[in-house]
Amino acid sequence: MAKRIAIVEDEPAIRENYADVLRKQGYEVLTFSNRKQAMEAFRTRLPDLALLDIGLEDEIDGGFELCRELRTMSVILPIIFLTARDSDFDVISGLRLGADDYLTKDIGLPHLSARIAALFRRTQALSAPPEKELLVQHGKLCMDLNRFNVTWEKQPVDLTLTEFWLVHALARYPGHVKNRDQLMQESNVVVDDSTITSHIKRIRKKFAVVDAEFDAIETVYGMGYRWLGD
Repeated sequence: MAKRIAIVEDEPAIRENYADVLRKQGYEVLTFSNRKQAMEAFRTRLPDLALLDIGLEDEIDGGFELCRELRTMSVILPIIFLTARDSDFDVISGLRLGADDYLTKDIGLPHLSARIAALFRRTQALSAPPEKELLVQHGKLCMDLNRFNVTWEKQPVDLTLTEFWLVHALARYPGHVKNRDQLMQESNVVVDDSTITSHIKRIRKKFAVVDAEFDAIETVYGMGYRWLGD
């Protein structure tokens, strides 16, 4: 069955251009011009992936609000911002709200397709994880790949799909330094350095909610990140 992608974009030409490309790749594509239209459809059935602009008609930050609403409906739904807004504040805001990726509209269509395909590979891996890796346990950390649960000191940590797989990539081999390319390969994500950095910061904050002294993710400057052993 074809994957359903929802595009929420208020510029008709841009919206249809993306939709046409994705349909030719075999995806089922739904298009919406504003947050209200999109939410009416999403309450009936969620898409398999949402592609959102930030400014939607008369709502300057409508995409941000839509992302927030979608995250309350599903923690694992892949969400990508595709927008002309490229400030660090907007990027951080989008990732903080739970988006899996943040792209600007100057991105090439092949690159966009690669990002979408990477997210779908991760959702497929989540639905059918390798039997030998159903549980990852190191000290206070426990990751259940079958139920998509993460706990720290037996307290739940609410991670998005991207955050979950980044933690998994690090925690599988405590003490091993993972650079950006390795993290992308092992977690099936295609992002730039600043996006990886933003995700890691957000992950640390989420663990700190349950443990103010959380320090298991170490930055190895000039090299990458590692999960500290027990």
